[in-house]
Amino acid sequence: MEGGDEFVPPPECPVFEPSWEEFADPLGYIAKIRPIAEKSGICKIRPPPDWQPPFAVEVDNFRFTPRIQRLNELEAETRVKLNYLDRIAKFWEIQGSSLKIPHIERRILDLFSLAKIVTEEGGFETVCKERRWARVAQKLGYPPGKNIGSLLRSHYERIVYPFEMFQSGASLPVPCKPRPYESDDVDKEYKPHSIPLRQSVQPSKMSSYGRRANRLQPEPEPTEEDIEKNPELKKLQIYGAGPKMMGLGLVPRDKARKKDSDIPPPPPNLIVKDEVKKKEEGGADDLDGSGKDEPCTKMTMRLRRNITNPQFVDSFVCRMCGRGDEDEKLLLCDGCDDNYHTFCLLPPLSDPPKGNWRCPKCVAECKKPAEAFGFEQATREYTLQSFGEMADTFKADYFNMPVHMVPTELVEKEFWRLVSSIEEDVTVEYGADIHSKEFGSGFPVNNGKRHLSEEEEEYARSGWNLNVMPVLEQSVLCHINADISGMKVPWLYVGMVFSAFCWHIEDHWSYSINYLHWGEPKTWYGVPSVAAEKLEEVMKKLTPELFEFQPDLLHQLVTIMNPNILMAHGVPVVRTNQCAGEFVITFPRAYHSGFNQGYNFAEAVNFCTADWLPTGRSCIEHYRRLRRYCVFSHEELTCKMAACPEKLDLNLAAATHREMFIIVQEERKLRKALLEKGVTEAEREAFELLPDDERQCDKCKTTCFLSALACTNCTERLVCLYHTQDLCSCPTDKLYLRYRYTLDELLAMLHRLKVRAESFDSWANRVKEALEQEEGNKIGIKDLEVLKEEAADRKFPDNELLQRLTGVLDDIHRCRSRSTELLNGNQTSRMSLQDLRTLVETMHNLPCVIEQLGEVQVGMLEEPNGDEWKKAAPSPPAADIQALLEEGALLPVVAPACELLAGLQEQGRWLEQVRRTLGPEGGEVTLAVLRNLMEAGCNVPQSVSVETAMAELQELLTIAERWEEKAQICLEHSRQKHPLSTLEAIVNEAQLIPVQLPNILSLQACLSQARAWVTDLEEIQNGEHYPCLDDLEGLVAIGRDLPVRMEELRQLELQVASAHSWRDKASKTFLKKSSQHSLLEVLCPRVAKSKKREEDCVSSEADSDVNVLGLTAQDLRDPGAIVKCTNGDRDQLVCVCGGPPRPLVHRCHLCKDWFHGGCVPFPSVLGPAEAPLSNILCWWDWDTRFLCPRCQRSRRPRLETILALLVALQRLPVRLPEGEALQCLTERAINWQGRAKQALETPEIQGLLERLQELRQTEIKEEKKTDEQQQEEEEKKGNKEEGESQKKDKEKAANGIQSLVPLVPCLKGPVIELAPSTRTQLEELQLEGDILEVTLDQTQTIYRLLQAASPPPHQTLLTLVQVEEKGGEIVRGEQKGQARENHVNLENEKRKI
Repeated sequence: MEGGDEFVPPPECPVFEPSWEEFADPLGYIAKIRPIAEKSGICKIRPPPDWQPPFAVEVDNFRFTPRIQRLNELEAETRVKLNYLDRIAKFWEIQGSSLKIPHIERRILDLFSLAKIVTEEGGFETVCKERRWARVAQKLGYPPGKNIGSLLRSHYERIVYPFEMFQSGASLPVPCKPRPYESDDVDKEYKPHSIPLRQSVQPSKMSSYGRRANRLQPEPEPTEEDIEKNPELKKLQIYGAGPKMMGLGLVPRDKARKKDSDIPPPPPNLIVKDEVKKKEEGGADDLDGSGKDEPCTKMTMRLRRNITNPQFVDSFVCRMCGRGDEDEKLLLCDGCDDNYHTFCLLPPLSDPPKGNWRCPKCVAECKKPAEAFGFEQATREYTLQSFGEMADTFKADYFNMPVHMVPTELVEKEFWRLVSSIEEDVTVEYGADIHSKEFGSGFPVNNGKRHLSEEEEEYARSGWNLNVMPVLEQSVLCHINADISGMKVPWLYVGMVFSAFCWHIEDHWSYSINYLHWGEPKTWYGVPSVAAEKLEEVMKKLTPELFEFQPDLLHQLVTIMNPNILMAHGVPVVRTNQCAGEFVITFPRAYHSGFNQGYNFAEAVNFCTADWLPTGRSCIEHYRRLRRYCVFSHEELTCKMAACPEKLDLNLAAATHREMFIIVQEERKLRKALLEKGVTEAEREAFELLPDDERQCDKCKTTCFLSALACTNCTERLVCLYHTQDLCSCPTDKLYLRYRYTLDELLAMLHRLKVRAESFDSWANRVKEALEQEEGNKIGIKDLEVLKEEAADRKFPDNELLQRLTGVLDDIHRCRSRSTELLNGNQTSRMSLQDLRTLVETMHNLPCVIEQLGEVQVGMLEEPNGDEWKKAAPSPPAADIQALLEEGALLPVVAPACELLAGLQEQGRWLEQVRRTLGPEGGEVTLAVLRNLMEAGCNVPQSVSVETAMAELQELLTIAERWEEKAQICLEHSRQKHPLSTLEAIVNEAQLIPVQLPNILSLQACLSQARAWVTDLEEIQNGEHYPCLDDLEGLVAIGRDLPVRMEELRQLELQVASAHSWRDKASKTFLKKSSQHSLLEVLCPRVAKSKKREEDCVSSEADSDVNVLGLTAQDLRDPGAIVKCTNGDRDQLVCVCGGPPRPLVHRCHLCKDWFHGGCVPFPSVLGPAEAPLSNILCWWDWDTRFLCPRCQRSRRPRLETILALLVALQRLPVRLPEGEALQCLTERAINWQGRAKQALETPEIQGLLERLQELRQTEIKEEKKTDEQQQEEEEKKGNKEEGESQKKDKEKAANGIQSLVPLVPCLKGPVIELAPSTRTQLEELQLEGDILEVTLDQTQTIYRLLQAASPPPHQTLLTLVQVEEKGGEIVRGEQKGQARENHVNLENEKRKI
């Protein structure tokens, strides 16, 4: 298969599923399916579902060493290509070059196919001359029109052509051309395997199967240590990777012949052996020809320069042309010191190669035959668990998905892609051919080693147990005493994904059976026996190189070939996936192969049935031609069965007789030929007592049993009678015959077999005569039973006559039993008239006499006339029908008229039920009732009245279902809603049908709800005021759930949406981010909460509080009084955090609660940064007014913003509680603002405000005057003092808030005076303004007036300054830390640069 072709699965093999009865006889069932299954070569058998044998292997003690399989070395054609690459790589390696395979069109160039196609096209010269390289590229599968032909020519000429010239011998001198291997020599060199295991051809220890993948990657430079250890590197002196020959991209080193004076000394890293140094010291007399295989050393160079040496002239003569001219063109071989002209080589070299070079004669070693291929044993020992973990991990990693999710088709295509790939070298491990005798079988075995349960005992005796099947009575192998591993004793197989078993047939062409205990499937491929020779022919034709040195390659289970290739050459192939719990049978001489889909555990064994005997004899003849060892002696097996014919199954006895007859005839002919040759001496030999290696034919390796030829002089050898001429060259009188039986003894054994085989004929004639008796000559029942017992005693096979006899006896017993029951009246169920007639007819046809026949016939004659049971009236009364049925029930036989009467009775009952249901007196008729009536009517015998009633019911049911479907469509919300009028029309029409329809009732209820909804909407809209939002939302929710289309609903949805939009806008205006209050809570006044708070304070044991705190009831209503009291001696929790009091606390201006400086934001003393105070000495302008989060619950927008919201609210036709609350808030704010303006515009207040403004101006002038004086003093001082003063000013400016700390104690006041009434009025206005959730300018003005009219709050001011100062230090510390971190990062970056 080419790399681009996708694998096409072959057709499936037959799959059989036996019944329990068939499954009870394993070999019998296999013989039954053989005519069908044998045509495919393999078949699959699925046992009955309940047949599940327990897994008997001791998992903890099961340890095994698997075999290593490299997938691309399994496939025959791929292995041929790899072997070719090995040879050509060896060729270039000896030449001093490493082979690097080029790529064309993104795939590796197939050098073997290239060389093969060029040879088929007539050779390199012909292809070049006739310009066939484009055709070569096309045959290799490359697309046309890309100038690939010239690339192929370049690569062929550069890499393949030198090797092909060497292979043809054209590059060698004529006397030195190697003699090609001939077929006779190959046979002499080849040794057939003689190993008990099937895959026993072990690889060479020196071979490296992973070497091929390295050709696709660059090789590392060899170290001096590698050169020292590797004799080939040491010999070739290759000191760098890559080609070293002309035309291969070589890095040359000057190798041309130079004059004596120009010859440089050897390189310092040249390795000179000790022996060479000694020879140098000994002179040239010790060097005549002994150093030809050594590398070119100082000694070799000195030999060339020694003109007096007699070898000097010959050393300058070309080995090809025999001339010594043009010495600058002479090349010196580094292996044998021969000389060659560069132009005499094939192909000729234009320039001398610079590097180590070998002549064609030295390169001839790569033409040696390859070693036999086999599998290596892994070095690691596994348990089942460790092997399973390795196998699952490998598969999951390979396919990048869980093992159970990988499709079998994907694994199959990937397997055949890998085995056909030269580039990919995937290695797997396979625990194959594990002896169950040593490691334990997967089936329960009753060997006494452990106690078996009842279930295990049953499976241990089962014929499908692979330990039992080979030794069943019908099996031939049960007559072999030895336990043949793999044939009589099962082998175990532990597989992983891609682990494979190659094309092979079983030893002695026997049957095989494989059972998969558990795990992932095993994929099989099979070829029928009729195509076995065709498969061998195709494989030899496609890969003759493999069979040239291993003629019995297919017997060693190491070679696989793609089924698609075989099918393309006319070989029929089938496949199957064997799952856990399934058997696969392979038939004699059926080639089969396959691979595992994943981690699994299988068990296999061979077995042989009677039909195998001729096949086994043909196999021995085939082995004799191949000189292959036998597992057992076929003649010995046949003679052992013939010696005890009475123990044989009849079929086996007949088959053994036929086989024995052929063997005896052949043995008589061979012994006669030996006698004619002059061999007269003979002696009896018990061959079965000799070891197999002592009775094997020296020529064909067949195991001898009946006879063999030996020599008195050559006692270590013997031959079979087919190769008497190959024993030895001794005289004939020294030869003698060793035999096991005489011809008379063989004939006697043959006669006893014949008697046993023919005993069946006598019995068969008597059975035929008994079964064919006519009336008047019938025999007794006991005579038939005697014939059956005789068949069982003589172990006759299951045949047609025995089946007929058994069937007749079963009919006799059944007829006698039923007749007795009929006559005695104790039948479990009454017999029909037809059954009675059948019973009488069966009793007449039996070959024996039945006593009850006469009485049964009398009962049949007394059967009443059917006309008596039929009445002329078309519909007889129900009472008459019941009476007739009761009378018929007393008869021993069911009369046909009774069935007719029962049908009439059922018709009457059903028609009455229909009339009662559809009549006026009937109850509610539902669809279920109609369907039940229809179903019951189908089971009633048909008549005209029944058909009429059924038609009426069907019509009514159809109409009702149609209306139900319409109603269902209207009720579904996902569909389009219908107007109210349309639904009313549907309901009105459906109510005319006399059937209760659930969907119509539901639709009617929805219509009632829709009418009520419209009524409610009209009432709300026609009221005096706009409807509330909650009412509208409720109506919208109800309207959406109704399956009715109402135009008012859309208008309501728009009104509700606009209301929600206004509420969202108001929430964004008032509510803080992550506020815990709702919009309504913020807009409503806090009176309700204040009242609730006062009630809580009063109700919680007021007397006790007064006593404990020393406060009056009036003081308890004042939160400020409570805070002052709790700030006394005992601890009190304050602030939103609920913690104890600590320094830097501030009091809320409104609720008088205390709060920590770090828990809530305090006001900035100097005002906001964007509008700071003009003069910090005006302490009454400092911002000390603090409202806690509980008192200032909203953003407190300006009044102008609230008025815009009210304008938008007026446009809404909906009432919102938030809107009404906003209106109240606005009215309170406007009212307060008016009263505040009136109070502030009085002459007294206006004068005080002007007074405060004058104080500000005075403070500003004094500050400027002070600054000017300080500036004059600083000008009088020196530069140093001036610098320090400027530094202090900068620090003071930078630390403005710190300058307030010493200033606070110096503050004096009040600066203005307020009349008591005016103060009271302003304080009341301030309290009301703080409660309002609106920002008004008058609030700040009133606060500053009251502040200026009071003494300075030194403690409060100091607290606020300290809190603000502490916050500034934290910010500055963070800024300094960030600056320090930036500086460190900058220094690190500089170091890196």
